[in-house]
Amino acid sequence: MPRDRADVVVIGSGAAGAAVAWRLASRGARVVCLEQGDWLRPGDFASEQHEFEASVRRGRHALLPNDRKREEDYPVTTGGDGPCNIVMWNGVGGSTVHWEGHFPRLHPSDFAVRRLDDVAEDWPISYADLEPFYDANDRMIGVSGLAGDPANPPRAPRSTPPMPLGRSGEALVRGFEALGWHWWPSDNAIISRDYDGRTGCDNRGRCNFGCPLKAKASADVVYWPKALVAGATLTVRARVSEILVGDDGRVTGVGYFDRRGDRQIQPARVVVVCCNGIGTPRLLLASKSARFPDGLANSNGQVGRRLMNHPSRFVEGIFDEPFEKEAFSGNPFFSQEFYETDRGRGFVRGYSLLVYRPLGPASVAWGDSEPVPWGSGHHVEMARRFGHSVGIAVMAEDLPEEVNRVELDPAAKDSNGIPAPRVTYRASQNTQLMLAHGAASARRVLEAAGASRILDSGRVMNFAHYMGTAPMGRDPSTSVVNAWNRAHDVPNLFIVDGSSFTTAAAVNPTSTIGALALRAAEGIWQQRKEWS
Repeated sequence: MPRDRADVVVIGSGAAGAAVAWRLASRGARVVCLEQGDWLRPGDFASEQHEFEASVRRGRHALLPNDRKREEDYPVTTGGDGPCNIVMWNGVGGSTVHWEGHFPRLHPSDFAVRRLDDVAEDWPISYADLEPFYDANDRMIGVSGLAGDPANPPRAPRSTPPMPLGRSGEALVRGFEALGWHWWPSDNAIISRDYDGRTGCDNRGRCNFGCPLKAKASADVVYWPKALVAGATLTVRARVSEILVGDDGRVTGVGYFDRRGDRQIQPARVVVVCCNGIGTPRLLLASKSARFPDGLANSNGQVGRRLMNHPSRFVEGIFDEPFEKEAFSGNPFFSQEFYETDRGRGFVRGYSLLVYRPLGPASVAWGDSEPVPWGSGHHVEMARRFGHSVGIAVMAEDLPEEVNRVELDPAAKDSNGIPAPRVTYRASQNTQLMLAHGAASARRVLEAAGASRILDSGRVMNFAHYMGTAPMGRDPSTSVVNAWNRAHDVPNLFIVDGSSFTTAAAVNPTSTIGALALRAAEGIWQQRKEWS
């Protein structure tokens, strides 16, 4: 039975959906958010389990939905020469539940890569357009860090001080300083001191799966309590199967399956899709109608195309000196020495170098670069590495390419019978060259820092940041949404998440996703006279 019509229906409760819901509810809109997962409650966190390291690799806490196989998860099939490692969380807060909280912004140059480097397309907005919304999102999150980074535009003092470098971080600072290369304490969405009623981080462990202290600013901790107080409604275990369209070409609401598997309809004046760079094109492509036979907002065939990710390579250093054995939270610092294009390097665009520490003993044994070998020498090698290792991750900018895409799988379906997404991806030659250069740079830092041994498998991995499958742009023939995240094809449909990115940059996307969401919500509110 149809429910009362909402002003705005938001699909997905993660970084984008939560911010949109809070902003619009605070303005006075009647907002209903539909989330296919549920709340993750205290005691459910993998980080509170003794077997935490194993639990994020298998079982109900696994980072990969294909491994978890919970009812609220949906399968993702993959193809291509280098298929993506599909990591996401279906539940309140979305994938901010298991992110590590690294919170950098895009550079001004990232919005103008066509003009500067003659690749991809320019964003229809600039850094200046987004800056006030970056600032507003920072205040909500309570970012830890240090203002004054010379590689980035000036910004306000951070809400709390930077996360600790640790002895391992201090060792790598030596390496960057010896080379004269840029480094700076990271902005992290993890409060290092008490802030806004939340308890500061005590460095009890890594943040991949749940923070019982609420120091890590996942959307369920930061935005949703305030959105609910403002009057937003959050319906969990509600899996949207299609977005409904009227004869006039406007969306009229959504159809979804409730927790019992019964079909429900939620009418709405405006629909906002916030399902990430894989889930959003999946839903749009599944929402076929006589008016949109190839999927909603897909008259130009661009939905699901030009998937971008953050290809990566991990280089680890083993040191003779002892480091901390506890698993410090967050990424302590990063370098953007090679962020901007220098064609003398043989590739366009650039990368970030992120310093990271092992999760714990099991993670050291598994190894990001090379596993500790089994056999008679296992314990000797473990003692050599554990408490003596630190790594540098190369995060490369991914360029949009037609070959990388999200489609509907012809056979695989979720527990409600909705087609699963199929992700096809391969790393380009530009990416391969960039990662090779980044790995050589990481090796130089580790050598300069005094590493006695360096491990590098050469594997191309990824950071599971899904972007670009419904990009914004000025030209309706080549983009899906406009500068305010409004669909070109459908006047009351908005797409607000990583899928709307025009380019990927070489930084984590969540800070930008939150800023875009606040900006889009403001635009929706300003256009409220158009609501039917």
